[in-house]
Amino acid sequence: QVQLVESGGGLVRAGGSLRLSCAASGRASSRYPMGWFRQAPGKDERDIVAAISWSGISTYYADSVKGRFTISRDNAKNTVYLQMNSLKPEDTAVYYCAAKDQSLGLHSIMGEYDYWGQGTQVTVSS
Repeated sequence: QVQLVESGGGLVRAGGSLRLSCAASGRASSRYPMGWFRQAPGKDERDIVAAISWSGISTYYADSVKGRFTISRDNAKNTVYLQMNSLKPEDTAVYYCAAKDQSLGLHSIMGEYDYWGQGTQVTVSS
């Protein structure tokens, strides 16, 4: 079992920056591919924002965040980060981190992930 706890959300003005953290604990938690998803107000589904392989070598970004967001991980600290720059009001959402069990790859589909955090709210004002 893996436990995930997100932090770093908050209220920021358009153009500002935030860094989200996801601390993992549990069984071999540094060896899981990780992803960040978000659920915007009024939407039922969670959309992929970014993903990273367990080694950190491979990354994936949704088109809407390319060039603005950066995903990274520190396996020694069992923590994944999402640096968000040039934030826009449309980035407003609850952000969730997720972990995929038993994989060396990169995963961008919500249904592929096995463990989820509780989410952290990001609100971008115009």
